[in-house]
Amino acid sequence: MARIDAFLKLGAAQGCSDVHLAVGVPPMLRMNGDLLPIKFRDLAEAELESYVLEILTGTQKEHYSKGHDIDFSYVSADGSRFRVNVFRKDTGAGAVFRAIPNDPPALDSLGLPDVVKKFCDYHQGMVLVTGSTGTGKSTTLAAMIDHLNRTRRLNIISLEDPIEFVHRSKMSQVIQRELHTHLPSFSEGVRAAMREDPDVILVGELRDADTVRWAMTAAETGHLVLGTLHTTSAVKTIDRVVDALPAEEREQTKSFLSQSLIGVLTQVLVRTPDLRGRRAVCEVMVMNRAIGKLIMTDQTHMIPSQLQTGKELGMQTMDQSLLAAVQAREVDPEDAFAYAQDKRPFTRYIPDGTAILKADVTQGLG
Repeated sequence: MARIDAFLKLGAAQGCSDVHLAVGVPPMLRMNGDLLPIKFRDLAEAELESYVLEILTGTQKEHYSKGHDIDFSYVSADGSRFRVNVFRKDTGAGAVFRAIPNDPPALDSLGLPDVVKKFCDYHQGMVLVTGSTGTGKSTTLAAMIDHLNRTRRLNIISLEDPIEFVHRSKMSQVIQRELHTHLPSFSEGVRAAMREDPDVILVGELRDADTVRWAMTAAETGHLVLGTLHTTSAVKTIDRVVDALPAEEREQTKSFLSQSLIGVLTQVLVRTPDLRGRRAVCEVMVMNRAIGKLIMTDQTHMIPSQLQTGKELGMQTMDQSLLAAVQAREVDPEDAFAYAQDKRPFTRYIPDGTAILKADVTQGLG
């Protein structure tokens, strides 16, 4: 058993989401959003490097020795799965282990809006799941793939960095390919997937112009494409996709979005009222004619008003979703207040809310 497994086992016993290892501090656990140290000595550089090198393959060691970060999946001795990032910083090595459940979550178990299941019913087009790092995008996509796998007879190709949830083929065939293990880049992976008779292509991240181009091509030619971006709203997602490609392709990109984008789901994780867990809260944009026209006429700043009035289509702004979750007592009001854009409706649900809002405004003016 690798020595690092002892920290991972402790983290699993505590129910943490991540285990952090860094030189000069003790190991730390991410518990419901907070980073907490465990009772252990500060890690020395040689000690931590020895832990990390023990679980790397020869290729990974060579890559790491050249100063590169490494992303990979790791299975501990007891069969627990982790997504790992190993990196170097000013004081030496560092590593983060994200716990991955052995089975993909059921879509119904995540408390997501009903429209997410409707996104899975499409046969072609693009669905984007967005949010900051650590907001549950991979979990949502895994649940969508699991739903498709259970309910439709499809060829699903999932391109990941690294592979996290392992999908066993059920009604569908699920092929999972890992960046730098099975494919050199996401763009090459999408290009190759289109020759492999796919129905659904999951792209782990639309991180460069070539990947965006190939994903758009796949969505336009009869495939359902699921992808992620590190954007924090529907408007920012649209703008990021348009800006990802050269200026001469701008009109073509806007046309694609208005015709082939199915929807955008933007997530944050908000603490539950007992502060012992976190729940996904979502902004939802569903493409319609009005939003398509706003995209074509460079008026994406007006999209939020469409989300506010598009409830019958399943749309909602982040603030609407946060407020509904607070009123249903599903999330902590103070945490929701922190995520809200317009904080005024939330002040009645938190102690001294008006005073906090005034302080917030004063700091903003300062």
